[in-house]
Amino acid sequence: MALVVSTAIALCAWAGAATAQQAKAKVEGVADDDLREAIQRAVGDSKSPATTRFEARRRARSAADDAIAALRTQGYYGYQVEPDVVDPDEDDGGQPPSAVVKVTPGPRFRFAGAGVAWVGDEPTPEVAIAAEQAMALRRGAPGRAADVLSAEGRILAALQKRGYADAAPAPREVIIDHADNTVRPTFRMAAGDLIHMDGLIFGETGRTDQAWLRRLAPWKEGEVYDPEDMAELERRLLDTGVYDSVSVSLEPKDKVDAQGRRPVLVSVVDRPRRTLEASAGYSTSEGAGLDLRRTRYNRFGRADTQTYALRLAELEQRLEGKVALPHWRRPQQTLTMGAGVYNERTDAYDATGVQANADITRRWRKTSYVTLGVSLDASSSAQKQKIDNETIRGERSNILTAAVLGAFALDRSDDPLNPTKGWRVEARAEPTGTLGDSEAAYLRFQTQGSIYLSLDEEAKTVLAGRLKAGAILGATLDQVAAPRRFYSGGGGSVRGYAWQAVGPRLFDNTPQGGMSVLEGSFEVRRKITERWGGVAFVDVGGIGDQTFPSGDDFSVGAGFGVRYDLGFGPIRADIAFPLNKREGDADFQLYISIGQSF
Repeated sequence: MALVVSTAIALCAWAGAATAQQAKAKVEGVADDDLREAIQRAVGDSKSPATTRFEARRRARSAADDAIAALRTQGYYGYQVEPDVVDPDEDDGGQPPSAVVKVTPGPRFRFAGAGVAWVGDEPTPEVAIAAEQAMALRRGAPGRAADVLSAEGRILAALQKRGYADAAPAPREVIIDHADNTVRPTFRMAAGDLIHMDGLIFGETGRTDQAWLRRLAPWKEGEVYDPEDMAELERRLLDTGVYDSVSVSLEPKDKVDAQGRRPVLVSVVDRPRRTLEASAGYSTSEGAGLDLRRTRYNRFGRADTQTYALRLAELEQRLEGKVALPHWRRPQQTLTMGAGVYNERTDAYDATGVQANADITRRWRKTSYVTLGVSLDASSSAQKQKIDNETIRGERSNILTAAVLGAFALDRSDDPLNPTKGWRVEARAEPTGTLGDSEAAYLRFQTQGSIYLSLDEEAKTVLAGRLKAGAILGATLDQVAAPRRFYSGGGGSVRGYAWQAVGPRLFDNTPQGGMSVLEGSFEVRRKITERWGGVAFVDVGGIGDQTFPSGDDFSVGAGFGVRYDLGFGPIRADIAFPLNKREGDADFQLYISIGQSF
């Protein structure tokens, strides 16, 4: 109820703010709708109307300057723009005068040719040709001022990309010919000298080992300068997450050595040595949970991270430690080693154990990766069932599980917490062997994909879909320990059902888990104001005791929710209802968390 009331208040405030804004001046005389809207956007809005004729005249003159800039941006140079003030009629009850801009756009000018004139020494012929091709100004295209500026930027980028780091533009010459309504720009460029790169020199490095830093450079000494190499080194350092700031810059001309090489200056500023984080969540299906995380950065001088995490929740208690070594043995490769103890108390099983793992992850971009790893898990688990409303634990199984992990993820979405376009896909395979009370060898495979589609340029309405599938091959249900089976239901899978409540259940309604999983979700996300949004969703999922769920194994949930944008991502509150309600299912489930559900 509080969320609904807050949303209503925000909508009313937003509506009031929207009605308070009005155009600074009215644009007249433009027949083309797109051009008129572009001019009106350039003129802008005012929070209050003009109160005097002098104020209206001042606004009209300011709006005329904005209109001229908008016309030139769109390729209209033969314009006539006249600021004016309109006095209200006597019947308007004392309304103040209003500002008006009368516009005659004239013909649209078009490009009739473009060229590059070199100031000083010319670059090599190949580079000169590449620079001229980079202009990409098509003859006959609208002569927009923005396209002229963009073409100059492309020429400069083409020169720098090919080793001319000191390239700079001189004042350009643009001929606006009113006789034939054409635009003829000539870009004057000073290429400078061809630059070869040397090794790294250092400014501030804090606790970081300089020898380790040198190994991260993506170029060899003597190679031709490429700004992408500089950007890549900066990304490699920023991706470690241990620095407050990173600076990578080419040294000035007077630092050139005898071989004509320019060194690269690198400076890094460490973030605080230690951080302490706390987070909490709640859902009616999984209960409350508290997470504490203590992190230490750059202890070994190679951008390493040590993390100690404690989770206290109704269903799970866990204490674990982890160390991550980024750029291990090669750039973009991270070695992660961890160990921990855990205790799980779910409706389906109880489990207590210790685990250890080591993974090597090869990353590209921020959230795409390939991982290879090994893990050991020594657990004592027991399935649960209810008899006469009393929970009875079955016989405990002591199992040592060894697994090899292979996983990958491709992320082509535009935001990790609030995607509006793009797609993601991930998969993992775990060849597994067990010893102890159950001995088996099997393959556990799981894959998931999601897609995001914006229905408008501002991404106010987004369609999102998710599909997940998994199976355990080579073993029977009894041979797979209860914690390693597939389960479905809850905030991250099929909303509207309790944690693990989707799929086969024992005679007492206890979740059994299964050998396969298939889930799908569809959401319509609508941005209502700058901060608030709403979501409607449908989830479906099934757990099967064979390699594929059957029709009776599936359950469907549906609901709606609200989102509030925190700046880095949304906080979400969802209410979901089970559409295939069975005995023991609640009428609804409530979920509160950070980030979209997928």
